[in-house]
Amino acid sequence: MFHAASSPGQNRTPLPPAQSPVPGLPSPRRPAESAGRPGGQRDAFFDNAKYLAIVLVALGHSWSAVKSGNRTLEAAYDVVYVFHMPAFIIISGFFSRNFDARPDRLKRLITGVAVPYVIFETAYSLFRIHVGHSGDHDISLLSPWYLTWFLCALFVWRLTAPVWKLVRHPVPVALGIAMLASLTPGMGTELELQRVLQFLPCFVLGLRMRPEHFRLVRRRSVRIAAVPVFALSLSLAWWAVPRAESGWLYRQSAAQDLGAPWWAGPVMVLVMFAAALLLTACFLAWVPGRRTWFTALGTGTLCGYLLHGFLVKGAVYAGWADAAWLHRPLGALAVTVVAATAVTLLCTGPVRRVFRCVMEPRMEWAFDRDAVPAAGERGRPAGRAAEPRAVAAASAR
Repeated sequence: MFHAASSPGQNRTPLPPAQSPVPGLPSPRRPAESAGRPGGQRDAFFDNAKYLAIVLVALGHSWSAVKSGNRTLEAAYDVVYVFHMPAFIIISGFFSRNFDARPDRLKRLITGVAVPYVIFETAYSLFRIHVGHSGDHDISLLSPWYLTWFLCALFVWRLTAPVWKLVRHPVPVALGIAMLASLTPGMGTELELQRVLQFLPCFVLGLRMRPEHFRLVRRRSVRIAAVPVFALSLSLAWWAVPRAESGWLYRQSAAQDLGAPWWAGPVMVLVMFAAALLLTACFLAWVPGRRTWFTALGTGTLCGYLLHGFLVKGAVYAGWADAAWLHRPLGALAVTVVAATAVTLLCTGPVRRVFRCVMEPRMEWAFDRDAVPAAGERGRPAGRAAEPRAVAAASAR
């Protein structure tokens, strides 16, 4: 605004200085976080979905240690594994829509994904060696172990995000790549390429989605239809437990690696993708859209994801999972409650603040200040942002 007695262009009221975003609050310069909400406000639906998805991830990892001999728990485990990571990956793709090669976004990719991967891949390897007494003493950043594969995959997927914005039919192309990967045996553990490629269609789908697509699955009719779909899925999974190869659920093996004919790979990629989309839609239909007691926990899902693995593996290394009572219904219920409670606590603010130095390191010392634009320059065209530097350089000659 101008002063009343001034003419245009003179004596303008100065703008307030740019402020750095407060941790835990949305920044107006990060439109992807607003998820379509006017005014830059966070959409509680996505925070709720991320929290519930990370609880399912923790349940799946915990159930894996006690599901043997419990057919019902194995069926629930299989159903969860069909969609829990696809749901998380689709949401991750959705929040990667604005990613490009801009320096500040590359910096966030490095500090928020690459650096935590290096730290936790090393930490989990040392944990396996010294606590699990593993005979494998190798620590390799090229071979993600246990949970860290997702960070490696997310780094690769996000780097390719600008490419998928150029492709005319990105999801079919990504499906074609996943189908070819399922025909490539012996790809090994380097960068978990099988998982990276077989889960790629889920990320690309999220990348191409818009807020209105999520609103479609939040309708009452979809919420009602989700009940029989999940019931039927559990019934089919219970029937398939002794009959089907569960290795397809993990998307980390080619068809030949699972002892199946080559043509089964592409077929199962399409089947698993369709099943993941159906169950993800049913899952999202049940996610509340209003603020709840766990909405704020959705901002700490990376912390819950990376830390809960130490608890699960620690329990396995201690031999607690071998207790006979844990393989009975009451034991499975106890494991479920403990796992959900533990991952919830790991997503809370105090835990996030303790581990922020490794989850969200600032690392200002590692980056060229001239390469990463200041906050006030991020929204300006490149020519205008560089203009004052050009004038200063010319006057110094």
